[in-house]
Amino acid sequence: MDEITDFDALRRAMAENSERPEGPARNARAEQLLVEAERLNVPLAVIEALGHQLKVYNYSSEKDRMFVPFARLLRMWDERPADFDEYEAHSLHWVFKWVSAGMLDQPHIPLASVEKWLGEMEHRYRLAGHSERAVRSAEFSVAAHVGDLPRAERAYAAWLAADRDRMADCHACELHGQGAWQVERGRDEEALRLWGPVLQGEYSCAHEPHTVLASSLVPLLRLGRVDEARAHHLRGFRLVRPMESMRGAYADHVEFCALTGNEARGLELLAERPAYFTDTGHPRSRLDFLAVVALLMDRLSALGLGEQRVPGPAGRSWSARELGAHARAEALELAARFDGRNGTSHIGDRARARMAQEPLVERLPLGVRRTRPAPVAAPAAAGTGDRPVPPDQADLPALIAEARRLAETLRPGALEAWAAVARAAEGTELEPRARAEVVDHEAMARGPEGLALFERAARLYAEAGDPGEALAARARGAYVRALTGDVDAALSAVAGPYDEVLALYAEDATGVRQTASVVMSRARILMRRVHEEVPEAGGPAVGARGVRGPRGAAREVLAEAGRAVREVLALVEGRTGDDVRTAARSAEARAMLAELAGHSGQEPEAVRLLRRAAAEYVAAGLPWYALEHEVGAATLAHRLGDLAGAEQALRSALEHGGPYVEPAGRAQLNLQLAELIGGRGEAGEAAEHALEAAHWADEAGESATLGAWARHQLGGLLLRQERYAEAAEVLESALPDLSEETHGDGAVVQTLWWLGDCLGELGEHREAAERRLRAADIARHWPEQQDHATLAHLAAESLSNAGLLEEADRAYARAGELWRTLGNPLFLVRSIRARAWLALRGEDGERGARELMADAVHACEEALHGAADPAARDRLVAELGNTHSQFGDLLTRVAAEAAEAAEGAGGAEGSGTAGGAGGEAIEAALTQLDRAAELFGTLGAEGLHSRTGAELAAAGLEADLGRAAAAAARARGVLAAYEGADAADGTVRARRAEAERLLRPARPGA
Repeated sequence: MDEITDFDALRRAMAENSERPEGPARNARAEQLLVEAERLNVPLAVIEALGHQLKVYNYSSEKDRMFVPFARLLRMWDERPADFDEYEAHSLHWVFKWVSAGMLDQPHIPLASVEKWLGEMEHRYRLAGHSERAVRSAEFSVAAHVGDLPRAERAYAAWLAADRDRMADCHACELHGQGAWQVERGRDEEALRLWGPVLQGEYSCAHEPHTVLASSLVPLLRLGRVDEARAHHLRGFRLVRPMESMRGAYADHVEFCALTGNEARGLELLAERPAYFTDTGHPRSRLDFLAVVALLMDRLSALGLGEQRVPGPAGRSWSARELGAHARAEALELAARFDGRNGTSHIGDRARARMAQEPLVERLPLGVRRTRPAPVAAPAAAGTGDRPVPPDQADLPALIAEARRLAETLRPGALEAWAAVARAAEGTELEPRARAEVVDHEAMARGPEGLALFERAARLYAEAGDPGEALAARARGAYVRALTGDVDAALSAVAGPYDEVLALYAEDATGVRQTASVVMSRARILMRRVHEEVPEAGGPAVGARGVRGPRGAAREVLAEAGRAVREVLALVEGRTGDDVRTAARSAEARAMLAELAGHSGQEPEAVRLLRRAAAEYVAAGLPWYALEHEVGAATLAHRLGDLAGAEQALRSALEHGGPYVEPAGRAQLNLQLAELIGGRGEAGEAAEHALEAAHWADEAGESATLGAWARHQLGGLLLRQERYAEAAEVLESALPDLSEETHGDGAVVQTLWWLGDCLGELGEHREAAERRLRAADIARHWPEQQDHATLAHLAAESLSNAGLLEEADRAYARAGELWRTLGNPLFLVRSIRARAWLALRGEDGERGARELMADAVHACEEALHGAADPAARDRLVAELGNTHSQFGDLLTRVAAEAAEAAEGAGGAEGSGTAGGAGGEAIEAALTQLDRAAELFGTLGAEGLHSRTGAELAAAGLEADLGRAAAAAARARGVLAAYEGADAADGTVRARRAEAERLLRPARPGA
């Protein structure tokens, strides 16, 4: 650490400390700098060091320490005001507001002292000639804090009525305070209207829009504007996270998680800030934090997660229930201290209301990774073991009726319902029909292990007087045999029931449903043979004339299966009525025909049949069966290039089957839709589906696989909408799970690339460079080096923007070599030009910058010499013109810096840029600009704006050299170039205005 030997060194050290992250380390450095300032024996140095100390305390968790340096500053002002310069005098009065607010937030400071301080502030502001706006704002804060509504309303009105002056808080902070009051008065809409200019970026400061974004979360949820609330959370938490002093805003984000079904994320936020539980320097924000901790823990307990381990104060392990009780007690104790000081119950009432809130949204997916809390298993009831307590046998008739209803209508849960009947009937003799149904459904539940049970069910159905259902049970057993791989045996087993049921049906001895069940079982068995013996369409079998399709024996297998399926349709069509089971046979047969069409290479017909099968299931009230066929139709349509058809099928799948599909399936459906919709440019709707995909992947426990891919897609879609902060949060959440092995190195590189773009737009250039360099390091191993070169170039831009000049130069040099290898002269030239500008800012200075810009000109001329394609030549001519133009700009900068240096040295040439080295640089700049204009002129109308821009820049330099006539001639040339041009064109208007300005001094009487 450099030794502080003079005032300038102290100021540099304070400036460096101001850039450090908020926290104890920065505060400690401020204390050291005050000691150093006192050694300089310069009163203003001590004043500035005290002001610096006060500022870092205010923007930290140690706000209670700012009163001491302020008291010392105030005493110094009262004793020797002449020691303060204008800025420090202003700062002293400015921080009165910090101190008054700080006193309110410290319950050990009596209210009388706060009121006395408010009067002192008013007196000193009046003496200094300041408006009373800041004073009335401070008075409003006192009244609102204690719950004195009439006084608060009066002070609020006086605050807004008073003139704004230098002592008023910035617009952003004032609007935050005004909006917060509207929220407290129950006027959420008005609060959001007031906050609008801050949220839209019109006003900002060190802590805004951070606090407005946090404060807006619950009002937005209450108004049902959940998409905005989500966006504000992702954007706002990113701003709040690195700022130690913003515990209150941090608490708002934890509260948001507790009220939106994002309890797991709330726990992650608590884990990031363990010191927030115990930091005592700002009691009011600690109260806010503890209140929302209690709220979050109550939510976990209500979800059956009270015994889950959670992050809490250091030194012990906490369950959610324990932490909730601790946080509630601590919050209420703090609130009682405030209320005791204030003589009201206002703070305690607000804290209790905050802790008692109910969720405002059951489920609000955020897109960022989360791990769903796992409920603690409840202990088994004594004596029951792992088996549920059997239902009361008195309920048996109701259980049978419910099981039959579910089975008759093909509802999910029919098998479980019959299992419940079996448990309830233990030790009881059921009538034969019910016994048959119990055994039949147990056989279905067991699959291949239930073969013998199907025969037993058939005997019981026969005993109950239903020979058709007995044959259906035997046919179901035959199909299960086919599922084991023994298709021939299954066909032999179904032959008898098939012949018998057709005979019974012909004699009206059984109904359509039982007959269709047997005929369908036979069709299913023949479809199993298709699966085993017929290759997929598009496989190795190629028919005549190169058309892919089945041959020989395969055709016979398809034909036999097709006849069996059509027999089902012939039997049930027109006979379904209200019978759900029979309608389902028709739909299933239609889906089988679709599969056969696909095997035969008739994919468009397969899509049509699948969609029809799905529609029949939906019409029958069985939408969950439609899901598989809609997905199949979507896959085939996508393969055929029918993207609209694929999208329509996927939408139907989600609409009809979404509530019944497993979370992983819902994630996949939404992800496929996101990719299709995003592919046609609808980034907003695509992002909604990617968000749902990420949520359901997390629900399925696939955060690290499917969830990471969904977040990758979501981040890219948010970036396309220029929602940079949200995109950055999502992409950063995806990165830890994305791996080259699981997702491919392309996905990793693309995520880093997108994240670098987001961070660059957010002004986080160092971080952007780091992501882009990581991506470039992966891409350097790829056979195609275009992406490697682009990423190296982008990383160089980020390094340059971050002020890391040497690193940026190396990255541009690396990119330039890659562009040269790739034969891309345009970007090669741009990388060399960028290095020239860097050189001007670095140690190489003017000489290095000139050499590099000359290299850029040479590289472009060389490429132009070898270009044969006219379009390529025009692009190179334009690039060469831009290079000469930038060379001119660079030399103009050199001239200005030379003139500034001469003026600073008091030299004879300090009166402008025309003399000495500055004059030489201007002459050289004119040469470059003339060459640029000449080149742009060869491009005709395409180069017009660039040519006039170069001419006007040259005219300005001519004027600097005192050549008024030459400057005027160039300006008139520009006006002539735009004769008859479209006056609505913004560039035309700007060029004409600049030319007119240059002509004014040359006119008589000007």
